[in-house]
Amino acid sequence: MDHEISCDWKGGMAFESDIQGHKVMMDAVPEFGGKDSGPSPKRLVLAGLAGCTGIDIASLIKKMHLEVDDFDIQVGGDLTEEHPRFYSRIHVNYTFYGAKLDPPKIEKAVALSWDRYCGVAEQLRCAASMSFEINYQEAK
Repeated sequence: MDHEISCDWKGGMAFESDIQGHKVMMDAVPEFGGKDSGPSPKRLVLAGLAGCTGIDIASLIKKMHLEVDDFDIQVGGDLTEEHPRFYSRIHVNYTFYGAKLDPPKIEKAVALSWDRYCGVAEQLRCAASMSFEINYQEAK
């Protein structure tokens, strides 16, 4: 296997995952029997998508010498009604901040991440309708 993690049951609905030496707690909300001691596994999938595309874009910003003061990523997903419930639609909203932003180059960086580099996006495309939008602001 190329990647491996371990996951230990902590009682109730809680699990602690060891990912490259980093501990990540997961739990269900009280209405599903948990204590909400960590994010749900499904939301971690969305966080993985944000992190994957974000790392790509941060690298491309550096390589393309873009003047970006900051950027953030919001990810939303719609779950199916029937079990197993999974994300049937995922939307990513990128917001870039800076006084000297270059929208065409930023759009190229996002497209490269989205279409070529982000393995998490590629994996999720197999199961979900995926979309994104880009917004620009001078200051955060």
